[in-house]
This record gives sequence, structure tokens and C-alpha cells, in this order.
Amino acid sequence: MTTTVSTASNVKRSVTFHPSFFFWMTVVMTLFVFSGFALTYWIPMTGGSLAPLPPVVHLHGAFFFSWMVLLVVQAVLVGTRNVRAHMSLGLFGISLGTGVFLMAALITVLFLGLSNLDLSPITYSLAYLSVTAVVSFGVLFALAIGSRRKPDAHKRLMLFSTINLLPPGINRLYGVPFGVDLPLLATYLTLDALAIAMLVNDWRTNGRITAASTTGAAFVFVPQLLYPFLVDSAAFASVAFAIGEMSGYR
Repeated sequence: MTTTVSTASNVKRSVTFHPSFFFWMTVVMTLFVFSGFALTYWIPMTGGSLAPLPPVVHLHGAFFFSWMVLLVVQAVLVGTRNVRAHMSLGLFGISLGTGVFLMAALITVLFLGLSNLDLSPITYSLAYLSVTAVVSFGVLFALAIGSRRKPDAHKRLMLFSTINLLPPGINRLYGVPFGVDLPLLATYLTLDALAIAMLVNDWRTNGRITAASTTGAAFVFVPQLLYPFLVDSAAFASVAFAIGEMSGYR
């Protein structure tokens, strides 16, 4: 009887969920994505009013939404001390994250090719957001995979990489209700708030800001600081045009 009670107690303890700061970060980011795209994708789709979209757009969405769900699942597995299951999903996560990067890059190329860079400020702003998001996610995701044997660095780099993917969802969440094409300031301030929350948690937990968080935050803040200098520059216009040419639409 004692053995049975002890075993049951151990099982109970093993499945107790301990939500961490990182779990709540994944939840917040996922809510931004799904609520933002609900306004222009999920609700119109269920209501039958979604305009016809190329299959590549739906495929891009499938990768993107799956990535957000996977982040939450992985955080839950860590919170339930189920590290083995978390690690077993690692290869799938690498494959899915790689797909997210490739699809984001493809959508960026197609967008720049189809827009023909009509010289409107919104077009160049969206181009800048897209290019910096793809580059930032790709670099931080690669660093996160390289740090997978260092859990503290791995989870920080993975979350910072995902912060850079949030602008499309945040733009829709803020812009659609108010009829704003690109609520850039609100979007950047939201990304900043998430990055600062990561840094504050680092400081409170470790008494310092880790190298992983410093690197991740740099990929959030630096593109914003460079925005006013690059978005209207001839150099960025040339880069954007070259990327658009890859689509074959020119």
C-alpha cells in the first residue's frame, strides 16, 4: 500500500504544470498572431467572405500558425517537466522553423516582385519590415539551434527570433479596427515591450542580462533604430528591387 501511494504521489507530481515566464511569453505572442489574423483571415474564411488567395499564402499561414502552436506546446512540456518529449519534438521543430523561414522569404520575394516598388511610403515600410523580419528570424533561429544543448540560451534565442515574426499579426490587430494601413509606431512599441520584458526577466532571474538576450534584443531594436535612415534610402531601394527581381515578375 505504501508503495502504491508513493508511486501515485510521484505520478501526480510529475504532471503538475508550472507555468514559467517563457510559457506566458509564448501565449502572449500566439494571441497577437491569431487575434490579428482572425480579422483578415480566420473570420472571413469561416464567414465565406475571404477573397481568393494563392495556395502559397495558405501554405505560409499553415507554417506560421503551426510554429506558434508548437512554441506553446514546447513551453507546456517544459512546464510539466516532460523534457524528453520536448526534446523529441526538436527535429520536427527545426524542420518547421526552417519551413517558416523559407516561406517568409518566399512571401517577401513575391510581395516585392508584385508590388513593383511603387515608391509609396507604405510599400517601402512593409518591404523593410519584411526583409528585417526574415533576416532577424533566420539568424536568431540558427543561433538557437546551435545552442540547443544550452537550454537557457536556446529558449531565449528562440523567443527573440519569434518576436521578429510578429509584425504582420500586430499590424492587423491595431490597424484593421481603426482603418490604419500600417500602425508602425504601435507595432514597434509592442515589439519593444516584449523584448524589454525578456531583458527584465533576465535581470531579475540572473542578476544580469545574458549574452543570448543581448543578441536577441539587438535584432529587435537595431532595425528600428536604422529604419529612418534606411527605409527611404537608395541603398535599400536597390536591395528591395533586387529581391523582387528574384520572383520573375519583372
